[in-house]
Amino acid sequence: MKHARSLFILVLFASFTLTLVGCQPAGEPSATTEGSATAVAATPSTPKVAWALAIHGGAGVIRSAVAPEDEPEYLASLQAALDLGAAMLAEGKSSVDVVEAVVRSLEDDPHFNAGKGAVFSSEGTNELDAAIMNGQDLNCGAVSGIKTVKNPITLARHVMEESRHVFLMGEGAEAFATETGVERVDPQYFFVQRRYDSWQKAVEREKAQGKAAAGMAALPRAEDHEASQGKYGTVGAVALDQAGNLAAATSTGGLTNKRFGRVGDVPIIGAGTYADNRSAAISCTGIGEKFIRNTVARNVAALMEYQGLSLEAAARAMIDDRLEPGDGGLIAVGRDGSIALVFNSEGMFRGAADASGRSEVAIF
Repeated sequence: MKHARSLFILVLFASFTLTLVGCQPAGEPSATTEGSATAVAATPSTPKVAWALAIHGGAGVIRSAVAPEDEPEYLASLQAALDLGAAMLAEGKSSVDVVEAVVRSLEDDPHFNAGKGAVFSSEGTNELDAAIMNGQDLNCGAVSGIKTVKNPITLARHVMEESRHVFLMGEGAEAFATETGVERVDPQYFFVQRRYDSWQKAVEREKAQGKAAAGMAALPRAEDHEASQGKYGTVGAVALDQAGNLAAATSTGGLTNKRFGRVGDVPIIGAGTYADNRSAAISCTGIGEKFIRNTVARNVAALMEYQGLSLEAAARAMIDDRLEPGDGGLIAVGRDGSIALVFNSEGMFRGAADASGRSEVAIF
């Protein structure tokens, strides 16, 4: 009896000790002081596909801005960017390398409002914004109001990896570009005749509406934005690599005839760009002010982490339920390799590819 009692006490003590150190069956997440939901969200999952990629080239009223005979050119540009990123992911390249390379290719393409194809500000200049984020460690970098950097997304990556800051703007960003040796160009490089013509039309329209004297027009309705810009010009890429890491990158020339140092959602982490290995990588395109007010990119990830929504459901909750029709859209890749391409505007230049063989581009 004495030995049996001793054995019982030892078993009870061992069970109590295991409870204290937080032991649990293999494969189950441990609880934390922040709650079990947080622990579950932070537990890596096995991707359903080895890699996945989504890209966009802007959203909005596209039929009035792109002639039917020009659509094949846009689709070819999207396919080239998609193929570039897919090949890199298939080779085992990191998601950060991939999204930078894909966005660089779109920045170099005058079809899109980023880099070479940037629109004109009210001062007749091209002012570029970009952001990149690494979902593995939440490291990120952003730049705004730059005028002489050929590929703003590359400068944003230098900010992320070679500085202690997240966001640099204007002259400071230009000075950092000099320090890091990124490729520079004369501002004339960004001149595209049709962008200039669109700016001139916007100036004339504003004068006719009597807004020029006021110095700053009120935020237009979605249809007014579309009338002045044709489409919301932004480019972006999100990717899941074979190591299970997510990344997002976005770049833009901003809004046609924008005033007084206006900054949209693209370089604001959590508004237009976000990536977190616990949930998803997101890149947005649309009326920047709306995406800033609703922190769209971060909220997609938050809905997945805290409410357990699927990527598609979280994306639609923000685009379809939170924003207004015509505000724009987003692309996203989940930690499981799922892809969402969601928009509430007439169209969105977009593409998707993954290791299963999926490869598609579309506009409407």
